[in-house]
Amino acid sequence: MPKAKASKQMTTSTKQMQSLGEAAECLRVLAHPHRLRIVQLLLTGEAYSVNELAEAVGIAQPMASDHLRLMQRCGFLNKTKDGRTTYYTIAEPHLQGIMNCINERFGT
Repeated sequence: MPKAKASKQMTTSTKQMQSLGEAAECLRVLAHPHRLRIVQLLLTGEAYSVNELAEAVGIAQPMASDHLRLMQRCGFLNKTKDGRTTYYTIAEPHLQGIMNCINERFGT
């Protein structure tokens, strides 16, 4: 194989591995039952406050905030403020497909 072609393949492979690494990190973020339940709720299209999500999932508000922060950093969620209340919505439309896969496989 010519040297230039091998170098191009290596660069492509490196970029692919970086992308796969990012994907793996985001999948790790989703890999928690509370986070998956939050995504289910938010996929209804409604905006939920931290307190509403905490109550719906059955966890303390600080724990819900931690989960939401992680998912927002990964680009899954948007947040908006209304006074002192923060509301979350889905930012990543592909979450619907991921949740469809989960629902089909595990019947959630």
